[in-house]
Amino acid sequence: MAGARHRSGATLISSPRRIGLLGGSFNPAHGGHRQISLFVAKALGLDEVWWLVSPGNPLKPKAGMAPLPARFASAMAQSRRAPIRVSAVERELGTRYTVDSLAALRRRYNKRAFVWIMGADNLAQFHQWHRWRDIARAMPIAVIARPGYDGEAIVAPAMAWLGRFRRPLAAMRRPEGWSAPSLVLLRFDPDSRSATAIRQADPGWADRLESASLRDGVTHRPLGGGRQGPMHSGRTGTSA
Repeated sequence: MAGARHRSGATLISSPRRIGLLGGSFNPAHGGHRQISLFVAKALGLDEVWWLVSPGNPLKPKAGMAPLPARFASAMAQSRRAPIRVSAVERELGTRYTVDSLAALRRRYNKRAFVWIMGADNLAQFHQWHRWRDIARAMPIAVIARPGYDGEAIVAPAMAWLGRFRRPLAAMRRPEGWSAPSLVLLRFDPDSRSATAIRQADPGWADRLESASLRDGVTHRPLGGGRQGPMHSGRTGTSA
């Protein structure tokens, strides 16, 4: 990316766009996802948040998992008029593990700076993810406190290693603070909405969504295009 030229003739190097990555099943997406994303974007000074809608997640039961187009459509509906891009790029990449998906994203979008966003429930089981230390080495991690999971997250096996890389929020707002590994814990007023509750109250939610002519917010390709990648393993979705 070319830098802007100052009046004196010196070239100013522009900072890379700062992108938050929120992965999950989004089964369905709901206002809590949007609220968390906007909160993190403001707290960390992000330019955008990308919602990575997982093609499939073996750590979640297959029963009740809506097809990808329906989940994608629900995410599109929730992201309107917000600095949020909805993507199923992981399906196109064909990666099996989160660590490989993040590596591929960094290669493809190397002019951007990424931070991985996850809930405290994910941090509690982060040590079960495939090559989780390599995920932490790839980009900073922002953890959203969730009621009922904070205690488990703090004493989780992953925290024995990640804890030494904990950073204050003020440091993460500075460009030089985006080194990795870095961990920032964010306190957020709890949102009572959950995908599980929505599915229980409205089992037919996916049938009413218009899933034709969907276009990926990151690659700009039709959702129907690209190949179907393998089922993901090594992570759970973030509060989805």
